[in-house]
Amino acid sequence: MPIDLTGRDGPTRGQSRGSGWRRTSYGLFVPSDVDPSLPEQRVAESAPSAKTGAITGWGSLRLHGGRFFDGLLSDGVTRRPVAIAMPGGSRQPRDGVVFSQGPLSPDEVTNIRGIRCTTPRRAIFDEMRTAPDVREAVVAMDMAAAARIMSISRMQTYVASKAGWVGVEQVRRALELADEDSRSPQETRARLIWVLDAGLPRPLVNRPVFDRSERLLGIADLLDPEAGFVCEYDGDDHRAAKRHSSDVDREARLRRVLIEVTRATGLDIREPAKLAQRLLDARGRARFLPAERRPWTLTPPDDYELELPLDMELDLRGEPS
Repeated sequence: MPIDLTGRDGPTRGQSRGSGWRRTSYGLFVPSDVDPSLPEQRVAESAPSAKTGAITGWGSLRLHGGRFFDGLLSDGVTRRPVAIAMPGGSRQPRDGVVFSQGPLSPDEVTNIRGIRCTTPRRAIFDEMRTAPDVREAVVAMDMAAAARIMSISRMQTYVASKAGWVGVEQVRRALELADEDSRSPQETRARLIWVLDAGLPRPLVNRPVFDRSERLLGIADLLDPEAGFVCEYDGDDHRAAKRHSSDVDREARLRRVLIEVTRATGLDIREPAKLAQRLLDARGRARFLPAERRPWTLTPPDDYELELPLDMELDLRGEPS
């Protein structure tokens, strides 16, 4: 809020210089007890700079409902700037904000809680094309799909109209590697090590596995059905005793039906070559049983409830804004 000489709808000039208020941008202030680290707050404080443009990238995707878009780098600590799509002349970045130049058509702008944002497709496109590498671009698409914000096929259609844009080739490559069944950024990064570093066939993602009596054995994070090989990603939440016990039980059930299992952690993601070798070693131990001899199957029983594919959900809900 701006300075209010009466002190009713904002700080007085004197109050604005005191410890009770914090300046967010030129002429605007918030109470000092407002947490500036919250992703939504960071977006809100950047919004005044988007009067002729629109918040895009992770900030827009966060407001569209993408909870994994937290505005942090892959280390989970370092803050990323809020990106603003700004047509017209160049603008110098300032603390916490970076400006993305390029055309911005009216149909690529929407309003969420009074904040001008790009539509999901433009937000994802900007997030992917400005990502530091193709892997992080894949993470962005996977997490947009996980949040049911946008499907891969719809993004492919959108990107077809963006020939010549800076970073579009990275977006196209990332869409080839993306998967709509990933459930976390780290799971996506583990899958990319599987494919790009270990050079293994593209795995099935979060696929239910059953025994021949139609009992659910578990949902495999990454599954090579030809080899009978699974990699499970263990996030920080897996360290709790109850969750760890559940993981151990699931691994035992999979091994009981002759599926080879290995695990990956956040530390492993930081050492791709080491994890890639572990994946190769584990796959080398797998049974490679023909389908008719496997004591497990991917065919669900008739009464098993499957989630609707993303494209079907979007068709039922209508095109997102």
